[in-house]
Amino acid sequence: MQIIDKLAWIEIQDKQILSTRSRGKDTFYIPGGKREPGETDAQTLIREIKEELSIDLVASTINYLGTFEAQAHGHAVGVLVKMQCYTSAYTGTIQAASEIEEVAWLTSADKPKVSPVDKIIFDWLKSHGQLL
Repeated sequence: MQIIDKLAWIEIQDKQILSTRSRGKDTFYIPGGKREPGETDAQTLIREIKEELSIDLVASTINYLGTFEAQAHGHAVGVLVKMQCYTSAYTGTIQAASEIEEVAWLTSADKPKVSPVDKIIFDWLKSHGQLL
C-alpha cells in the first residue's frame, strides 16, 4: 500500500474553513503540501502556505490538530493520503499564489466539492462544533 504523506493548515473563521483550488482542477483542498527531505512538519507548513497563500504562519503558534487518512483523490485505488493537520496564527493577507487559482471559505454543505480526506476532516470539524 502506498501512502502519500501530506501536511495541512486548518484555518477556520466564522465556522467556515479555508480551502483552495489549483489551476485546472475542479476539487478544493485544504491548503498544505508534501514535506521536502529533512523538513520538519512546521517547516513544511510554513513553506507550503507561503507558496500557496502569500502569508506567513507564526511558528510559535503551530499546533497539531489531528491525522486523517483516506483514498487519495485522483490516484489508483489503494493509494492513501495521510493528512497531518495543524492550526496556526498567521500574518499577511490571504491571496491565491503559485498554482492556486481560487481561495474559498467552505462549510460542510460544500463537501461534494472537496477531496475524500477533506470530507473526513470536514465531518470531524463539524462534530466538534467548529464548522457549519
